[in-house]
Amino acid sequence: MAHYRRAGSVPPKRHTQHRSPDGRLYREELMGEEGFSSDSSLLYHVGVPSAVLEARRWELPDQSTTPNEPLLPRHLRLHDLFTDDPAGAAGGGAGPWAAKESNPVEHRRLVLANGDVRISYVVAGAASPLYRNATGDEIVFVEAGSGVLETVFGHLPYGRGDYLVVPRATTHRYVVGTTTRLYCIEANGHVAPPKRYLSRYGQLLEHAPYCERDLRGPGEPEVRQETEVEVFVKHRGSGPGGLAGTVHVVPEHPFDVVGWDGCLYPYALSVHDFEPITGRIHQPPPVHQVFEGNSFVVCNFVPRKVDYHPLAIPVPYYHANVDSDEIMFYVDGDYEARKGSGIGRGSVSVHPGGHSHGPVPAAIEASLGAESFDELAVMVDTFRPLELGEGGRAVDDGVYHRSWSR
Repeated sequence: MAHYRRAGSVPPKRHTQHRSPDGRLYREELMGEEGFSSDSSLLYHVGVPSAVLEARRWELPDQSTTPNEPLLPRHLRLHDLFTDDPAGAAGGGAGPWAAKESNPVEHRRLVLANGDVRISYVVAGAASPLYRNATGDEIVFVEAGSGVLETVFGHLPYGRGDYLVVPRATTHRYVVGTTTRLYCIEANGHVAPPKRYLSRYGQLLEHAPYCERDLRGPGEPEVRQETEVEVFVKHRGSGPGGLAGTVHVVPEHPFDVVGWDGCLYPYALSVHDFEPITGRIHQPPPVHQVFEGNSFVVCNFVPRKVDYHPLAIPVPYYHANVDSDEIMFYVDGDYEARKGSGIGRGSVSVHPGGHSHGPVPAAIEASLGAESFDELAVMVDTFRPLELGEGGRAVDDGVYHRSWSR
């Protein structure tokens, strides 16, 4: 996000000496994308950011995937992946996991994935360890709950409806206040606002559905006096999905930054600050776009006034989006196009490329004359086919494909 910020104490000139009041030299670290050719920030550490005392393997949650074969639209019930009753938990198996004992990093269950993006879900009642994703940026949508995303840049309080955008290799942890439901979109590259929303210099333009005022950056950095601290790192490797995990034991707490500046840092955007674009007739999904990544996009459907042509059909037309898989996560409200299909809060619909989809037949007539829709959903469209992860396989209802034939 090319929007300059500065926090804490930084020297007047980059790459020059910066010392503490007692004369100690702070260590400057450049965190940058695309080999010094894109956005970056400079952080000033008390300690040595590359120091490692020990390392051991981190066994990631099951990252295996299964092709969507035979090709079918699917309905995944994400709320069945976790339970509030520890006695009813499956202990890490295919059944529900205990939310109270889960944290937002170690207990994500993989729902869908391809070579560009992984979608996971977690319900967490416990704080996470320190974590760094070295494979790509993360967009984490807060379905419910509250807490604080602590990062090396400073801390971000989060709440229901927030997108938390965490750049690749940012050391962070989740401190859970109330039980938190997270829909985790992990890129294998970088994410940003859609290019058409941005000026040639990176400012959000007038037609964009959100602007810089809606973005919340981290607060002031803080220095923690802790030693021999563990950091969980997800990185490229030889495991399923080309991933592996390592736990580094570092001599000093990574939150030792006295100041930083630049255009690369974590930020939050509330879905409730997204201003919907509407028209006299039905608008195509790109008007709902909020982020883009490498070979995928993220859109959100928010409460809005709907089409106002006298003969308008407010629900979507049938469409064969032949280049994409369409993944819709239903967060809240009453999704008009899916009435009668079994879809509800916590559902994910999988509409794969090669299958024409749209509203269930009864929804078309039922929508006529509607002036507004009260619905909240997050959509991920991918340009390569998605496969089902362990979590997706566990909660597939097996009958969704029949909903257009009833």
